[in-house]
Amino acid sequence: MSWKNSENRYGALSISMHWLMVVLMIFVFASIECRVFFEKGTETRDLFKMWHFMLGLSVLVLVVARIYLRISQITPKITPMLSTLQHTAAKLGHIVLYTFMVIMPIMGWLILSAEGKVIPFFGLELPPLVSPDKALGHDIEELHETFGLVGYYLIALHALAALVHHYWQKDDTLTRMLPQRKNSNH
Repeated sequence: MSWKNSENRYGALSISMHWLMVVLMIFVFASIECRVFFEKGTETRDLFKMWHFMLGLSVLVLVVARIYLRISQITPKITPMLSTLQHTAAKLGHIVLYTFMVIMPIMGWLILSAEGKVIPFFGLELPPLVSPDKALGHDIEELHETFGLVGYYLIALHALAALVHHYWQKDDTLTRMLPQRKNSNH
């Protein structure tokens, strides 16, 4: 399998980055949801929050790389072709997902900055984006939580669309993004 996309199939790099992003997003959501099992102020709860922040910022790094790949490579054709409406919906859906994956980590960075907290990133301390402002931090955190909830639905809709394409429409939307199996005849 080629590292680059072809007219009919995503390349190994695009596929790997897609599935790495899936795993990363699962851990981002799991780390913030699991914090509730521990009392506020405990070291374990703070550790889950710290991992949420660091993994969320990792999403930002990875999505920038994915956007670059998306712009710099061809997008494989779907066979059979989609209707104009479906093609437009797919493009819009991807724009919304990419926007979500850019905005959410930046909002998290803004929250920590506004709360006057350290912005951890795997041993580094990132600079604050804004001066401390508790009210601003609270407002951004409310939006971040709301968008996070919307994110669950966006991701579920993305996965559902892939399954509908595969099982109902019987096109290659899903299989273009799956790792290619080795040919057993060779």
